[in-house]
Amino acid sequence: MEVGLIGYRGCGKSTVGKRLAARLSTAFIDTDPLIVQRAGKSIREIFQQDGEGAFRDLESLIVRQAIQTGNIVIAFGGGALDRDENRIAITEAGLKLIYLRCDSEELLRRIEADPQTAAARPHLTSHAGSLMEIQTVLARREPIWRSLLTAEIDVTRQTPEQVVDSILKMPEI
Repeated sequence: MEVGLIGYRGCGKSTVGKRLAARLSTAFIDTDPLIVQRAGKSIREIFQQDGEGAFRDLESLIVRQAIQTGNIVIAFGGGALDRDENRIAITEAGLKLIYLRCDSEELLRRIEADPQTAAARPHLTSHAGSLMEIQTVLARREPIWRSLLTAEIDVTRQTPEQVVDSILKMPEI
């Protein structure tokens, strides 16, 4: 089974993905750490030094490699589906995409509670990591995610284990 987790940073893709993979006795890949490992610098540094285009090029390479693995749970970076080539590759691979939806206020709370996020992640708009940034990016990305998803789950008030249980009960999975 191939499952892809999508959603905004802070929604729990990495945490849920690890637990889901363990419950399914399958491998887990988180694309963002692979990008950092390949580049030898943080995502924020890639954006600052090389530009978003360079980051997205590397992300596309990692996405293509990840989806070829088979029998896997993949946590995709929030912007991974922004590119047509990634959407096409993911669709052709037959991944079951699950959107981990979370209220923007809760996303902001989670992001601000994680000191690593501020140090390692770039701002995505001129709103500099604010609630307005989250809402602006979600408004752009959600239609893309929803056009490709297999299922959507509201993770706002659920523990990671509850989210995994909910996913495993989905008939689509």
